[in-house]
Amino acid sequence: MKLYCLSNDPNKPCHVLTFREITMMLDCGLSMQSLLNFLPLSFVQSNRLLSLPNWMPNDTSDPDLEGELKENGDRVFVDSPPEFCPPLDKLVDFSQVDVILISNYLCMMALPFVTEGTGFKGRVYATEPTLQIGKLLLEELVIYIEQCPKASFATQWKNFLRKCPYPLNEAFTPKSWKHIYNMTSVNASLSTIQMVGYNEKIDVFGALQVIPASSGFCLGSANWVISTEHEKIVYLSGSSTLTTHPRPMDHHALKNADVLIMTDLTQTPISNPDSMLGVLCVVVGLTLRGGGNVLIPCYPTGVVYDLFECLSGKMQELGVSNCPMFFVSPVADMSLAYSNILAEWLSSVKQNKVYVPDEPFPHAMLVKSNKLKHFKHIYSEGFSTDFQEPCVVFCGHPSLRFGDVVQFIELWGNNPRNCIVFTEPDYDYIEALAPYQPLQIKVAHCAIDTSLNFTQANKLIRDLKPKTLVVPECYTQPPVSAPNLTELVIGNHPDSTLIPYKWGEVINLPLKRKQAQVFVDPNVAQNIIPIEVKPGISLSTITGTLSVKDNVHNIQNTSGDANMNKPVKYEWGSLNITEFLQKLSQEGITDAKVESLGGNVVVIHLQDEDALIQLEENSTHVVCNADEQLRTKLRHIVMQCLKKF
Repeated sequence: MKLYCLSNDPNKPCHVLTFREITMMLDCGLSMQSLLNFLPLSFVQSNRLLSLPNWMPNDTSDPDLEGELKENGDRVFVDSPPEFCPPLDKLVDFSQVDVILISNYLCMMALPFVTEGTGFKGRVYATEPTLQIGKLLLEELVIYIEQCPKASFATQWKNFLRKCPYPLNEAFTPKSWKHIYNMTSVNASLSTIQMVGYNEKIDVFGALQVIPASSGFCLGSANWVISTEHEKIVYLSGSSTLTTHPRPMDHHALKNADVLIMTDLTQTPISNPDSMLGVLCVVVGLTLRGGGNVLIPCYPTGVVYDLFECLSGKMQELGVSNCPMFFVSPVADMSLAYSNILAEWLSSVKQNKVYVPDEPFPHAMLVKSNKLKHFKHIYSEGFSTDFQEPCVVFCGHPSLRFGDVVQFIELWGNNPRNCIVFTEPDYDYIEALAPYQPLQIKVAHCAIDTSLNFTQANKLIRDLKPKTLVVPECYTQPPVSAPNLTELVIGNHPDSTLIPYKWGEVINLPLKRKQAQVFVDPNVAQNIIPIEVKPGISLSTITGTLSVKDNVHNIQNTSGDANMNKPVKYEWGSLNITEFLQKLSQEGITDAKVESLGGNVVVIHLQDEDALIQLEENSTHVVCNADEQLRTKLRHIVMQCLKKF
C-alpha cells in the first residue's frame, strides 16, 4: 500500500492511496496561501491601489516585467488576477483515480482541478451537506473573482523570483499555480459526486468497503473507514470533540485500525476556541458602544453560524442589540436557508428544536426580527436603504484579496473607532492586511479553530490504538509560532508505529495483503479431501476454474462432474520471456516490444493488437480493451510457458 502526498498544506489536504489495485484520493483541498502575494481585487477602482509604485529588481530592465509587481511599504505584490496552488499532478495521473472521498466542504475546493480536463472517470463520495455547502463555497469564490476582471495577466515575475524581496521570493512552487476555474467546470465537477449518509457501506469495485463516520467538525463532515475482510484503514481529517452545532464525532468506528492517517489538526495550537469567542464578544461590544463598526471577514458557512448566535446574546447583554448585523455574500441567502433544513446532520440539542417545531439556529429568528440582514453584495438592491451605523458586518473573503470586504476596508480603514476582527485561522492577518497599510482601524485577532488540538489528538490516538500512525512531518515538531512548546506535537505511542510524510513524498505503508476471501462452488467443495499435516492444520488440493470479477473470487466447476476425476495439471513457476515471445511469433504476433520497469516487473506491448501483458513476481495482467478472444489466446500462450505438475 502506498500513500502519495499532493498538498503542501495539512489543513487543505490531498492524498492518494493505492491499495488492492484501487487508486483512491483522500480529499482535494486547495491551498490558497498564494493569494497573499496578490493585490486585492476591487469592484470599484481604488485610487490608492492604482497609485502604488511599480517595483523592479535593481539589475533588471525587462519591459515584459514592467507593471507586474507593485510596492507598498516593505511588501511587493503581484498585480494580476489571483492564482491558486492546486494539488501536485506530477506524481499521480488523475485519469487513473478510481474514487475520491471528501471529508468536509473545506476539503473539496480543488475538485474542479482534479476532475475537469484530466480524463478523470472515477466516482466521488461526499455527504449531502458537504456537497451542498461545498457548492456554495465554490460558487462564491468564482463570483468574487469573475466580477472584478483584470485587463492583463502577470506571468514574467515568476522568472525573477530569486530577485524579489521576502515573502514573495519564498512563494511555494508559483510556476504550478493556476487561475480559478469557471462555473461550467464547477457544475461538471459537482455532478460526479454521489451523496452518502453516515455509516453507509459503499462497495468500491468489490475490492474495498468505505464508510463515512461523523467527525464532529462541521455540518456533514466525515472521517472515512476503508476496509477489506482482513484490513482496516482510517482516514481522519477535520475532526472535533467540542460540542457545537454538528453531529458529535463517532470514535467507535475508528478503533483498532491497521493504519490511521491523521491530518487537518488545529491551525491555532496555542489558543482555545471558547476563550477566543469570549474575546470576540467583548471586542465587538466595546467597539459598538464606542460608536465604531465591526468588520468580520468570514466564509459564508461554518463558524459564522455560531458567531451569529453568540454575538446576538452578548449584544443584548451589553445594551447594543439595536446595532444591526449584516451578512454579505453572493450565497448568504442560500447558506442561511440551507443550514435550517439539515436536522439529521445536527447535534441532538439542535435536532430537538426541529421537532418542537422550531428553527435549530437562532439566525432564523434574528432575520425575522431584522437583527440580522443578508445581502448578496453591498451594491444589492435595498442595502443602502437598510444600512446603518454602528453595525457588525460579516463578509468575505478571509484572505482580504477579493469580495465585499475590500470595499469595507476602504470605507472604514482610516477610522480608529472601527475594528476588524479576524476569526478564520487560514491566513496570517498581518500578511492579509499588508496591501492596505497604513490603516487606522483597530485589529483584533480571535482565530477560532474547533479542529482537534495536539492534546486531544494524542488522547484520541491512545484510545483508538492504531497499529501504524501516519501524520504530516510538521506535526512531529513544535509549531513555528511556539518552538519551545514541545508538547504541541504528535508523539510516539507505545501501541503504534509512527510514520511522518511531507509534500511530494510517496510512502510505502506496512500493509500487505496476506489473505483474501474465495467462494467455492458446492460441487467443487464436495471433492475437497483434507489431509492433516500437523495438529489442527489440514491441506488439500482443489481443482476448478478461478473466476475473478469486480474483485470477487469464485472457484467453479465448469467441466461438469464427469470430468472431475480426470488428471489435472497445475501450472507453476515464472514465465520464460524468450519462450513466450517465440510462441507469440508462432501464433502470428510478431510486433511484441519488451520493457523492464524494474523490481521484477516486465511489460510486453503488442502494438498492432493494442494489448499489454504485465508480468510481476506473483501475477500476470493481460489488458486488451475488452477483446475477449485475444485475451483468451494470450492466456493460453502464457499457460503453455509455465511448468506443470
